[in-house]
Formats: sequence, C-alpha cells, structure tokens
Amino acid sequence: MIKKDKWAWAWVPVLYFTQGLPYVLVVTVSVIMYKKLGVSNEDIGLYTSLLYLPWVLKPLWSPFVDLKSTKRKWFLGMQLLIAIALLGVGLTLPTSMFFTTTLACFWMAAFASATNDIASDGYYMIGLTEQKQSFFVGMRSTFYRLAMVTGEGLIVVIAGFLENEYGDNTKAWSITMTAAAFLMLALTVANFFTTPKFESSTAITQAKPKGFLAVFASFFQKKNIGIALAFILTFRLGESQLVKMAAPFLLDAPEKGGLGYSTEQLGTIFGAVGVIFLSLGGILGGILISRDGLKKWMFPMVLSLNIPNILYAVLAMTGTTNVYAVTATVIFEKFGYGFGFAAFLMYLIYVAEGKSKTSHYAIATGFMALGMMLPGMISGYMQQWLGYGGFFVWVVIAALPAVFLLKFIEYPADFGKKTNDADA
Repeated sequence: MIKKDKWAWAWVPVLYFTQGLPYVLVVTVSVIMYKKLGVSNEDIGLYTSLLYLPWVLKPLWSPFVDLKSTKRKWFLGMQLLIAIALLGVGLTLPTSMFFTTTLACFWMAAFASATNDIASDGYYMIGLTEQKQSFFVGMRSTFYRLAMVTGEGLIVVIAGFLENEYGDNTKAWSITMTAAAFLMLALTVANFFTTPKFESSTAITQAKPKGFLAVFASFFQKKNIGIALAFILTFRLGESQLVKMAAPFLLDAPEKGGLGYSTEQLGTIFGAVGVIFLSLGGILGGILISRDGLKKWMFPMVLSLNIPNILYAVLAMTGTTNVYAVTATVIFEKFGYGFGFAAFLMYLIYVAEGKSKTSHYAIATGFMALGMMLPGMISGYMQQWLGYGGFFVWVVIAALPAVFLLKFIEYPADFGKKTNDADA
C-alpha cells in the first residue's frame, strides 16, 4: 500500500487546477459566451444561475461518493464526463437549437463538476496527513485560482481573438469550447498518472458515513442555526447579482447603457488582472484572520466585499469607458471580494464544527451556493427593469441584510487565530 503524502507536490496542483476549470467555465465563461451569441440578459441571468443548482444539492449525494468505489475512480470518471460535456457544447453551438443543447451540456458538466469536488476534497483529506493538509492548503487554493485565470482570462481572450479572426462569434466559441474539452481531457490523463492508488478497503470503511439522516438532523439542531443560515444566504446577496451582470455591462453597447468593450478586453481585465487581485485579497484576508482571529476582521471584510460595488454604479451612471477607470474598478471589486470572502469561509468552517464536520461543511456550502443561485436568477430582470445604473445601486443596497445580521451571529472572537501549538 502506498503511504500518505506520496507525490503530493505533483498531484495536489493538478487536481485542484482540474477542480477549478469546469466551475469557471460553467458559471462565468458561459455568461460571456451567451452574451456574445445574442442571448438576452434576462435569459443569461436566469438560466446560468440555475447552473449553480448541482453545487447547492451536492450534499444530498455526497455519501454515495464515500460508500461506493474509491475517490480516485470517482473524480477520474467525473473529469472525463466533464470533457465530454464541454465537447458537446462546442459541437452543438453551430446548431439552430444551440441555447437548449449547450445548456443541457453545461448541466451535465455542472453535476459532474460538483461530484468531482466531493471526490477530490475527500481524496485530499485521506491522502494527506493532517500536517500536510495544512501545508498544502495554500497551494490547492493557488492552483484553483490559476484555473480561474485560465477560464476568465486565457480562454476568453482566445475566443475574442477567434471572433476577430473569423468574424463569426458562433464559430469562434465553438472552437474555443472544443479546445477547452481537450484541455479537460489532458488534465484527466494527468490526474490518472499523478494521483497514487493509496485508498484501501479499510480506509474507505473508516470514512463511510453512518446515519445519513442523522447527519442532516444534527446540522439543523446546532445552536442559533436559523440566524447562521440567514447570514450565509444573504452574505453574497449583492455580489451574486453583480457577478452575473458585470460582464454584460462591459460588453453591451453604450446605447444600451454598457461600455462597449470587446471580448479580448474583457478577458484581460476580468481574467488576468481581476483574478490576480482576487487571489491577493484572499491571501491577505487569511493572514490577518490567522494573526488576529475572525472577530476583529469580520465587519471590515463584509464591507470590503460590498463597498467596491459602488464603483460599478459610478461607471454606469457616468458612462465612463476609460480603460484605467474600468480596470481600477475591477481590481478594487475583485480584491475586496477575495479579502471579504476569507471571513465567510472561516465562518462556514465554524458552523461545521463538531461531529460530522465534513458533511456539515458540505451542507453549509450548499446553502452558500443557494445564496448565489437565487439572487442570480433575477439579476437579468432587475437589470432590465432598473437599467445598469439603478441595478448597481440595488447591488450596493443588497449588502445591508448581511451587515444587519452581523450583530446576531455568534462565534469565538479568536476563531481561526494561529495558536502557539500551531507555530511549533
């Protein structure tokens, strides 16, 4: 049997890059693709937000990943299925029913990606000792972010280049999504060769959940769980709508209230620049919470997540298209989101504390995904009703419920703070 921590430097980066890529393609790149293919903002907001549903529901089938086969077989199978689904997107884009067929393929990719998340995280936890899990947590986050850069940046830039090259958006995106499918296939092969087969029958038996319904019952019996869930659902109320309409805002023509940016410009600003500052914000947030504890930084981090959204309202109301102003807005918004989201993740970990920690964390993240999906579904309708200027003002106002709930949620002031034992 192969011991734990074997080849971790090889498989952790590849596994988590592979985890991030399908998520960004399904949730973010699909929005840009549909916008460039003439789909309305209402349909983009509604139907791409529904693609969050598998991440909302994944706690319901997570025990099956524990009970059946090995984590390695699960994530390799799911990664192959994602590659097939993305190929389906690329091949059906030129058809007259492209919106229906590509959404079906994205749904397949979304369910496979959510299941891949469960299996990959489970493999990480049983494949590494506790000490190495802490050591590699930064690396897994970094390579997940690099996948975001690849999706929002490189892949979108390639699509923009092909749009200009062929003068045909459908052909450009068909080639791009087909290429993304082959990239996903290559990553699946890489995971096949880099991930060790260390899962034994005894390891699987030890990890099996007991009392499926009891896991859910114990979660909802936690102290003040109602307030906690309200906070989880509203924490990203504004951001969940902004993320759906930010790209259409930059891409729409000025006469429609947009800024008239090209796909390549969007890919460069959102992908390359935006995700870099998103990562920097997250790293800084983690360092500060580790130094001072969650209580000191919770309020500033909630504000940092939402205050930069005011800049989008300023852009929309003034019609400013200056590339420096737009890039600065994206930088502040992404950095603020990364910084603020660090507090949210620590709070989710606190909510999951106790027995069945892994399952409870999956349930908590399911509610987090629900808090993204539901507001995102109405974002296109809100934008059409209010216009881009009014919509971004609404996004700022939507932060108020989470700020209000801050004084009611309970957690230890020093939660997340590095102890002397951890320093040793």
